Amino acid sequence: MARAAVADFSLSYELVRGALASTAPAKDTFTAVILHGIMGSRRNLVSFAKHLAGEHPSWQFLLVDLRCHGQSAAATAPGQHTLTASALDVLHLLQFLKLFPHCLIGHSFGGKVAMAMVSVFGRRLPRPVQVWVLDTVPGDVYAAGGDHPRDVIQFVSALPMPIASRKALIDTLVGSGFSVAGATWMTTNLRPAAGGVGLEWSFDLSGISQMYSSYEQTDLWALVEAPPDGALIDFVRAERSAFRWSFSDEERIRAAGARVHLLRDAGHWVHVDNPNGLAAILGPSLRRQGKQAKEDEDIVDLSI
Repeated sequence: MARAAVADFSLSYELVRGALASTAPAKDTFTAVILHGIMGSRRNLVSFAKHLAGEHPSWQFLLVDLRCHGQSAAATAPGQHTLTASALDVLHLLQFLKLFPHCLIGHSFGGKVAMAMVSVFGRRLPRPVQVWVLDTVPGDVYAAGGDHPRDVIQFVSALPMPIASRKALIDTLVGSGFSVAGATWMTTNLRPAAGGVGLEWSFDLSGISQMYSSYEQTDLWALVEAPPDGALIDFVRAERSAFRWSFSDEERIRAAGARVHLLRDAGHWVHVDNPNGLAAILGPSLRRQGKQAKEDEDIVDLSI
């Protein structure tokens, strides 16, 4: 784990490198940024990043704890915590690391962050970038039942903390109608309480609530329908998604020239439910981007 100064706080990140990536200069290394969803952390994606690094050894994968999340939470300064602010955080981190990504992969909230990163550059990107948006849409997000993030955030914000144990959290959530899988996943966001008794949240719930409201309110259809030169945007829809993908959403995405890939045998947690299937969908673009990158000898400026 490493930290880099971003705006007024330190952003926590790590690099997962393929066997052939570590010997290449940073500007010549094929780089993908992988962004987690709301109430997640980079730890949720380490296993999948290693999977991709094993299949694509010339690539490196940058995993980030977004503001208010994971190990970035304690260092996040007070302020307006929005989806756009999250996108700018990651862009500033890339500047600091002098990395020039060929691919952005974002799950759920992270998918909209990836799209917002692209939108910052206006009409033309400094280099071609493949954007993968995993199980979210550019506009309104509709719950199809299950553990809707808004409901989870509201419920856990009212829970007295610290809580006695992970089992106590699971029992409380399941007893209030949330799924066992969702409740178990929420325990990954617990850490020992400062006083040494019980467990507390590792994230900033107030900031996360602001971020999720921003996620719901941010409409990125204009980006999908008129992307900057150099941006290629693909969507992955989980077959058993907890979010409702309307027929009109898919038709509108395809009419804009973007693609929607159906990931079979997966719920919203695509990288956990079917990592092999997801890697198979992403694989051709990583190979294609890697080939294109070898032909690009220019140093790219990602100044914003």
